[in-house]
Formats: sequence, C-alpha cells, structure tokens
Amino acid sequence: MRLIGIGDNVVDRYPDLGTMFPGGNAVNAAVYARRAGARAAYLGVTGDDEAGRAVRRALSAEGVDTGGVRTAAGPNAWAEIGLVDGDRVFKGASDGVSRFHLTDPEIAALAAHDIVHTAYSGSLIEQVPRIARHTRVSFDFSQQRDAPWAPDLVPHLYLAAFSGTGLDDAEVRELLAEAAARGAQWSLVTRGLDGAWLSDGATIWRQPAQPVEAVDTLGAGDAFIGTLLVALAGGEDPRPGLASAAAAAAGACLAHGGFGHGVPLEPAEPAGPVRPPRPAARTPGIGPASGPRPHTSTIGGNV
Repeated sequence: MRLIGIGDNVVDRYPDLGTMFPGGNAVNAAVYARRAGARAAYLGVTGDDEAGRAVRRALSAEGVDTGGVRTAAGPNAWAEIGLVDGDRVFKGASDGVSRFHLTDPEIAALAAHDIVHTAYSGSLIEQVPRIARHTRVSFDFSQQRDAPWAPDLVPHLYLAAFSGTGLDDAEVRELLAEAAARGAQWSLVTRGLDGAWLSDGATIWRQPAQPVEAVDTLGAGDAFIGTLLVALAGGEDPRPGLASAAAAAAGACLAHGGFGHGVPLEPAEPAGPVRPPRPAARTPGIGPASGPRPHTSTIGGNV
C-alpha cells in the first residue's frame, strides 16, 4: 500500500523544553502510515533553515520518501506549543514558506499512490477535487466542519475525518450520516478520551480510547488516521485497524512532539509573520451546529 501525505509541515516549538520537533498533519500521517507498514511519502515545502533540515532528516530516518519535497529560501513553518496537564495548546504560528500548490504533473503523478492524505491546515483545499480524479483522498477537517468549503469537498473523499470534541453521541451520528450522504466512502470522528467512531454509511464501528498517562497529546489524531488508512486500504475488517490506530494514538501521547526526533530550539525568534492559531469557522457546513470549540484538542481529535 502506498500513501503520500501532502501539505503542511512544521516544527513544533516547545520553549519550556528548549526543543523543537518535526510535525504537521500530513507529515505525521505519513510517518504513522509508514510505521504501520505502508510505503509512505511526503510532498511539501520546507525552509532552508535548521528547522527545515530537521523535518527532512526526521522523515528520512522514518523511511518516508522525501523525493518530492521542495526546499525554499526562507524559514520553515512553525507552531509554538504549550502543555496543560499533557494536552497541547497552540500559542501562535507562522506558515513560513510552506504554502504551495501542486503542479499539473505533480497531480497526475499521484495516481501512483493508493491514498493521498491532506488536511484543512495545508493550502490544497481547492485542488482536492482534481487530486481525487487520480487516486483516493483522505482529508482531515479537524474542527473545520463548519467551514463554507466543507460540504462541497466531502463528495470527493475516500476518508473524511473530523474532530468530534464537544459533540454528544447523537451529534456524532448526525455528522457521520451527513458525510456518508454527501458521498464520503468512509467517515471518522475522533473524540479524545471518548474514543472514535467510523462509518461506511451502512455500519458504525466504535473504538474505545486506550487510556494512558499522557505526556503530550500532539499528533495523536494524526497517528490514528495514518494507521487506520493502511488497514482500510487493504480492504480488511476495520475493527483490527481501529484497535491498531487507537494503540498508535495512545503511543503518540507518551512522548513530546508528533513522532519524536527533537532538536535544540533555534533560532530563539524565527523570522516571518506570526499569526494566531487558526480559529474554527462559524458558517454552516457539515454536521451539527455547536458553540465555540476549544483549540486545545489534537488535530483530528485527541484519541
């Protein structure tokens, strides 16, 4: 099985630890798919600074193909992370040089992969329909199910993944049903300590979370998705895949960073415009309406 993560990469900066860790939704999912046995690759733009080099080194060390990675002059994307009782809190971020669009040849070449995984946090939303003409697409909406672009994206997806933090059981069922009705082959809702729900439109499977003493929940949802995609692509009964995904997510909570490979934090103040964490959109979209959602849940859900 061949999976490629496309889109965002960052270094997650932990000032309290004096360390930065490679990460980003597409990077993390590719790494955990590789650990689950897939042939994995990553395509994105890294900076020409030490942070960019740290991302590229970590991917290579994990056996993820970086042949499609571009390096641009300028700072790598970063996010500043704080921890509250083991749950990560985003304090600020910069996109650096990370935002890009795929060329026509790059999109056509994606047919060589069984699954492309990307997310709201990248810059490829408008290109997803074109990508889906060549291969299956997994997309992590995180908490952006209310975004105005969300409904039109779902029909193109193999897996539509959502964070269900703050939703009750009835709201999760509504979200899964609407995603299936709009055409997603699989839909996933992760709910932190309340586990995860997966549906193919006809059946719903519930996977309990594996309780751990969390050191850092960063990347847990990405670990769940990357691991689950390997099982789904193999056409297996999803139940063992869900259990493996829960184990991977729990393991991700036992150390800092998305998947390790920390390096000393430098420079102290990276160049580039600083933006606050991206808020959840408030316009009507997929699934039930809800009030303001905290930004302290792991991307894709703290499973």
